[in-house]
Amino acid sequence: MRIAFSFLFVIGMFFCKAQKAENIIIITTDGFRWQEMFGGMDSAIANNHRFNQGDSAYLYEKYWSANSNERRKKLLPFLWSVVEAKGQLYGNRFYNNKVNNANPYWFSYPGYSEIMTGYADTAINSNSYPPNPHVNVLEFFNQQSTLKGRVVAFGAWEAFNRILNEGRCGFPVIAAFDPSGGKTPTASQALINNMLADSYKPWDEGECLDVFTHYAAMEELKTKKPKVLYIAYGETDEWAHAGKYRSYLDAAHQVDAWIKQVWDFVQNDPQYKNKTAIFITTDHGRGDKIKSEWTSHGNSIKDAYEIWFGLMGAGIPAKGEVKTEQQFYQQQFAQTMARLMGFTFKAKHPVAKEITEVFK
Repeated sequence: MRIAFSFLFVIGMFFCKAQKAENIIIITTDGFRWQEMFGGMDSAIANNHRFNQGDSAYLYEKYWSANSNERRKKLLPFLWSVVEAKGQLYGNRFYNNKVNNANPYWFSYPGYSEIMTGYADTAINSNSYPPNPHVNVLEFFNQQSTLKGRVVAFGAWEAFNRILNEGRCGFPVIAAFDPSGGKTPTASQALINNMLADSYKPWDEGECLDVFTHYAAMEELKTKKPKVLYIAYGETDEWAHAGKYRSYLDAAHQVDAWIKQVWDFVQNDPQYKNKTAIFITTDHGRGDKIKSEWTSHGNSIKDAYEIWFGLMGAGIPAKGEVKTEQQFYQQQFAQTMARLMGFTFKAKHPVAKEITEVFK
């Protein structure tokens, strides 16, 4: 009996170890609402001439179905096929499955700081806030011997240099119009850098178009093989603020296609295949109860704290869309990411506990 028990214990320990992710890819798309995530195109917004950019026919042809499940799959085909089948999706408030900001501000710097530090610090109350005083989970990963020098972040918004505290964190943060590749860029990186510098700048120097962030991150993934990669897309928020619903939906649709591209590469590369977790979320919600407020967020917009997240890969049971009544908070993401990689994220600041349901 003792021999059998020992054998089963060893097998069990091996199984648990095998399930730990060896790599993690974190993806955010700024200010993308749970309403479109779980319900697809909103006809009330698409029909409004203030927001549809004069092309409701395009919106209906590309994204509309009377069935909400079909609608969301038209908008986000990868999330609602592969991620739904192989991973987990949280935040559908139609089922009272709730994910909220814990910070009281409901805009970007506080949201990203909460995601990355596991702490909703009320002192972080501005998008112009100086370099983040708190250690983030990417920085923590880079302090681990097995991950040191294998962590990198790409963000379309210049504020990521401050949010992740590039001056202290010890890993590269490629934000907005920062060139990638360091002193010896590959030919592809040099081309991306040149195109980025010469590109259309609708948001001046503060934010680049997502296409440059994506392809710079993909080149890093292919050539440097980081074990921890963060990609932060921004156009969903920018087009929403501009009141351009067609561009907002197109940006979300494109992010979904890029997540597929990332995952397809991962699952065809020996370093990453079946050893990688992917975590997808957003920094804040937007208005909905008053439809015209879909363009806005912040704590004056009463439902802008409502967010969502999804994940799949190594160590993550396939549960699909989670429809049970639950309440989770953005500050729980950092510890959840750490636990997926087999670590416990510890810092001088408080760190919220992980979302244990992810592992069950």
